[in-house]
Amino acid sequence: MTDPEISLYSAAPASEPERQYYFMDRAKELVKEASERAGRALTFHVTTFGCQMNARDSEKLEGILRKVGYIEEADEEKADFVIYNTCTVRENANQRVYGRLGQLGHAKKSNPHMMIALCGCMMQEPQVVEKLKKSYRFVDIIFGTHNIYKFAELIAARMESDRMVIDIWKDTDRIVEDLPVARKYPFKSGVNIMFGCNNFCSYCIVPYVRGRERSRDPKMIIREIEKLAADGVVEVMLLGQNVNSYGKTLDQPMTFAQLLEEVEKVDGIRRIRFMTSHPKDLSDELIEVMGRSEKICRHLHLPLQSGSSRILKKMNRRYTKEQYLDLVDRIRAAVPDISLTTDIIVGFPGETEEDFLETLDVVRRVRYDSAFTFIYSKRTGTPAAAMEEQVPQDVVKDRFDRLLREVQDISAQVCAVHEGTVQEVLAESVNDHDPSLLTGRMSNNLLVHFPGDPSLIGRLVKVRLVTCRGFYYLGEMV
Repeated sequence: MTDPEISLYSAAPASEPERQYYFMDRAKELVKEASERAGRALTFHVTTFGCQMNARDSEKLEGILRKVGYIEEADEEKADFVIYNTCTVRENANQRVYGRLGQLGHAKKSNPHMMIALCGCMMQEPQVVEKLKKSYRFVDIIFGTHNIYKFAELIAARMESDRMVIDIWKDTDRIVEDLPVARKYPFKSGVNIMFGCNNFCSYCIVPYVRGRERSRDPKMIIREIEKLAADGVVEVMLLGQNVNSYGKTLDQPMTFAQLLEEVEKVDGIRRIRFMTSHPKDLSDELIEVMGRSEKICRHLHLPLQSGSSRILKKMNRRYTKEQYLDLVDRIRAAVPDISLTTDIIVGFPGETEEDFLETLDVVRRVRYDSAFTFIYSKRTGTPAAAMEEQVPQDVVKDRFDRLLREVQDISAQVCAVHEGTVQEVLAESVNDHDPSLLTGRMSNNLLVHFPGDPSLIGRLVKVRLVTCRGFYYLGEMV
């Protein structure tokens, strides 16, 4: 979208995104004046906590910051504008933010131009905002998950009033399109297809802080992906708290499988990924589309959480162990070479040794390529936090260690099956530890390190997988 022609001498438009472009121009003038007073360009640093949805939100924040005249600074404590995009899935995440805020408070005393903004899921908790107002008065802007698009408007309000600006919405059905985005990678990009969550798993705070499910207009999604493809993007990651329920809130309902078929038609896009999938909503139609697709990556993240049907019911997951295993069988029948990864929680309230052994049984039967394993963390504000029968920590730790050993042993065996084969790899970066190597990713999401020139970054190349090192391969181009 080209920037709308907006005059700062007239009232701010009421419609979006025109209103936000008005405030971007206004904020640009204010940043320019502040830069002149400082005698240098003003800088920003965005720190992202949490999931890929947050990472994508941060790209939108950075796009707006660049648009209004800030330039990026790698060192958080040297930046003139520090933004924390927060996560609140676990309570210790909140403590990390408070600790780092204390350090920032000291840095701000020595930099008269410094501003601090906090946004994201943690800000949707009323007690957090009250604590910030009381104990962290040096914070300049506080906003949540529903109004990130208003960032320029909030910057202008803060710079004009010189007072703390707080703008928290309890929920929204609004989706504002066509705002600036600063992508982290030129060759791959996340694309939000929906926001919010309707699942209310008993251990999870996300529906309370991200709001109800709402899907983006498919025409807007396809238009965004077409623009990304024209800009050189070859891989897109479709993002949502539960992508499998995409389309249910649209005026003209569309399934996630149908959306994938539309994305597949976009010229230039070579790979399509998506996350996260909830097992209860993964349809036969989606399995069929994945089976015949040439672009959808051979990787599916399918959170299990527990192998015990009894615990799954307490978690409000709305599937049983048997339904999950049947789903895996149907997926593997349609996509034999698929890589399956998962999330597992150990020590959920009331979990017995028998329940835990059910989880181990699923791990052994499914044989995941990898699993993210978590010790249950009581999250205030969720139904699970009030449940009795909290499992003793020493018991949880023992189960967690046993699960981790099982997962790692199986992963090493499963991942090694590709040894000696030639695979298509998207070269993503120069290797962190050896600059003579490139690091790339196969369709199944496994990492490969191989000798190559940085000019190959962003391209799909053929690589022979020479040696499996458990969770990654060493290879050579062919």
